[in-house]
Amino acid sequence: MSKSSQIKKIQTQGVHHITINGADRQTSIDFWEGVLGMPFIFEQPNLDNPNEGHLYFDPGDGRLITIFTNEDLKPDATPVPEAVGSLHHLALNVSQATFWQIAARLDVRGVDHSGPVDRGFMDSIYFRDPLGLRLELASYRFEPPEGCRHAEVMIEAHKIRVARGDHHIDREHLADAIELLVELKQNSLSEDRSSRNAY
Repeated sequence: MSKSSQIKKIQTQGVHHITINGADRQTSIDFWEGVLGMPFIFEQPNLDNPNEGHLYFDPGDGRLITIFTNEDLKPDATPVPEAVGSLHHLALNVSQATFWQIAARLDVRGVDHSGPVDRGFMDSIYFRDPLGLRLELASYRFEPPEGCRHAEVMIEAHKIRVARGDHHIDREHLADAIELLVELKQNSLSEDRSSRNAY
C-alpha cells in the first residue's frame, strides 16, 4: 500500500469558535452584546496567560465568539493590518428584517459603514469594531428548501450560473436552484413535474 493511499482527510464539521484579541473587558461586552446583541454566556481566565480574561459570547447559532481581554490595554481603532494570511473580515449572519435596520442603528452610534452592498445572493454591510476589526453583517436573500442547507443551494446556483455564462450568482440562479432541489429531494405523485401555464 502506498503512502498516499494511507493519507486521510481531517474532516471538519463547522466552526467551533473564533477567538479575538481584545483590550479591556468592558469594551468587549459593550460591543459584542451591547451593539451586536450576542449574549455574554461565560468568562474565565485565559488558561494560557494569567494576565488576561477570556469572555465567551453566543453569536446566535450556539457556536462561540471569544475575546481575550487585558485591563492594561486600551481600545485602539486603527484598522487591523491586512497582510497575507491575516483575517480580512469576520462575517456574521442577520435576518433580512434586521439587515435593513443596520445602517440607521450604526448611524445613531456615529459608526462609519459601507451602507448596503448588493452581493447578488446576499446583502452585506461593512464596518469596524472599536478595535479596528472589519466586520460584515450579511443576510441571505433566500431560504433553502426544507431539509437543505444554504450551501446546497449555492452549489446548484453556481452550476446554473456557469452553464449560462453569467458573471456572478444572482436571484434567478437561486430561484432555479431552489426549484431543482425541491424536485430532486421532495416526492410528488405527478409523473410530469414540468412548468406549465395554468391560466
